[in-house]
Amino acid sequence: MHKIIIKMTYILGISAYYHDSAACVVVDGEIVAAAQEERFTRVKHDPRFPTAAIEYCLNEADVKLTDLDGIVFYDKPLLKFERLLETYLANAPKGFLSFARSMPIWLKEKLYLKSVLRRELRAIAANQSPEIEKPNKIALPQLLFTEHHQSHAASAFYPSPFADAAVVCLDGVGEWATSSVWHGQEAKLTALSEIHFPHSLGLLYSAFTYYCGFRVNAGEYKLMGLAPYGEPRYVDLIYEHLIDVKPDGSFRLNMRYFDYAVGSVMTNKRFAALFGGPALPADDTPEQRHFDLARSIQVVTEEVVVKIAKYAKQLTGSNNLCLAGGVALNCVANAKILAEAGFENVWIQPASGDAGGALGSALQVWYGYFENNRENASDQMQGAYLGPQYSDTDIQQAIDNKQVVAKQLARDDLLTEVAAWLTQDNVVGWFQGRMEFGPRALGNRTILGDARSTSMQRKMNIAIKQRESFRPFAPIVKLDKVSEYFEFNGPSPYMLLTADVNPTLKCETDDDVEGLDRVNQVRSSLPAITHIDYSARLQTVAQETNPTLYALLDAFEQLTQVPVLINTSFNVRGEPPVCSPEDAIRCFLATDMDYLVMGQWVLDKREQSDSAIALAKSVTFEKD
Repeated sequence: MHKIIIKMTYILGISAYYHDSAACVVVDGEIVAAAQEERFTRVKHDPRFPTAAIEYCLNEADVKLTDLDGIVFYDKPLLKFERLLETYLANAPKGFLSFARSMPIWLKEKLYLKSVLRRELRAIAANQSPEIEKPNKIALPQLLFTEHHQSHAASAFYPSPFADAAVVCLDGVGEWATSSVWHGQEAKLTALSEIHFPHSLGLLYSAFTYYCGFRVNAGEYKLMGLAPYGEPRYVDLIYEHLIDVKPDGSFRLNMRYFDYAVGSVMTNKRFAALFGGPALPADDTPEQRHFDLARSIQVVTEEVVVKIAKYAKQLTGSNNLCLAGGVALNCVANAKILAEAGFENVWIQPASGDAGGALGSALQVWYGYFENNRENASDQMQGAYLGPQYSDTDIQQAIDNKQVVAKQLARDDLLTEVAAWLTQDNVVGWFQGRMEFGPRALGNRTILGDARSTSMQRKMNIAIKQRESFRPFAPIVKLDKVSEYFEFNGPSPYMLLTADVNPTLKCETDDDVEGLDRVNQVRSSLPAITHIDYSARLQTVAQETNPTLYALLDAFEQLTQVPVLINTSFNVRGEPPVCSPEDAIRCFLATDMDYLVMGQWVLDKREQSDSAIALAKSVTFEKD
């Protein structure tokens, strides 16, 4: 009797060298593992070659690099270099210093990316097979490249639950494209329209991010959180001077106000004169003018993306929409699309930024290059739980290595105790299962608190997260109870949509309070997760997707009749979310968290030594 051997196809996707480097392994079209390099290196938005992320993905898939069927990079560097040259030539001699600074990097590495990639990949292969005598001669799998927006589109459509969908990708810039519309049909993605650099909705939003004192490619979500404190009084000015938008959502920027195409900063003196002064220095406290600017660019962004989405529906005729690209992380704009663009269903890639390009490029090769069929369309992201996981034995080893005090509890006892701690205004670090892929904490590398608490938002922002006081926190809620607490019905598993709290929960506020002082107002019976406009960035938790987190919400509901908790990422400002038990212990000790729960192990802050706490606090991170 002959043994039947079924050959499986292994594809490694890589994004690197710009920001948020990542890796993903797809096996026969299934996403087996995906992770950002920052989680392993502890350098936020790490742009370097994702060696650690690749090694994790290969180990999770139980495959050697040399046995892969293909390795794919998420964009085409020669097209990017073409854009750099053409942009310089179109603006010369302006921008020469910026051009001169970038040239050595391009000429040394990025222009010869194939050689750089092969060198890095051979190093990983040699590490996997130390018996090989000549690592520089290792034969590698075929190396492929997808276009940047093609990677985004693939990451949006192929893991989605739709067999037919319009796909919209919006970001800063890829090679040339900054906005693109596609039609996804079964295993095929067809490009329908594009807008090219320097005209970019993502870079327009980033220009205001920079102008309001936040870091580009890191602070855009802060600008979104600041927007409800302001009034949209600059909207007309933005339309008059900065952006010309057509009914189909196509647009052009007036580049006389921007320096990002050839300069070292986002905006120039004309921009400053238009809005009443120079850009706010980083970490300075924003004033009412900045609140109003944040609100105004948020409104403009929402109006433009709704027009683009409506045009995508007109082009495709589909009732379904998929979104990716950095702009798709703007959950307020996403909610506007869902409400106004005319689609029955909207699905957003949880790793919408460049990290998701690693996943999209691998899927594009599986369906496009290898020409495989796509069957039984369903949400393939598995809750975005695609990163490393650690056993209780691994956790115990970390506890021993860190010399901290811990105890192990049975599962039912653990859930009951944690729920009780949360009702007593305690903050709990929650470390379970596989790490999330993408920027959002989705319940496995998470800090939890009581959404009913009037002091919890300030406590978490200042004492735990060590970040700006105005930043809102997101709720997690049992999927089957979501409409009781929010004006929303259905799943929102990836924290990429906002919804208002249920009107029955709202409270009246004092209209005399102004500015950032409004953050301390009680606006609902869930004050810790209700933003000043009564919205919340919503994550629903399904029992099938995350049974442990669902069970904790259930235990909390048994005590309080409320199945809602605060959920925020397990990190401090400037630090990536924790990956390993060692990361979690250090972050727990360095902050005012009260408890840490890892698997079935529990650490109580009161039982830890002063020396362990002091050592943890000695580790610092550059503020984002």
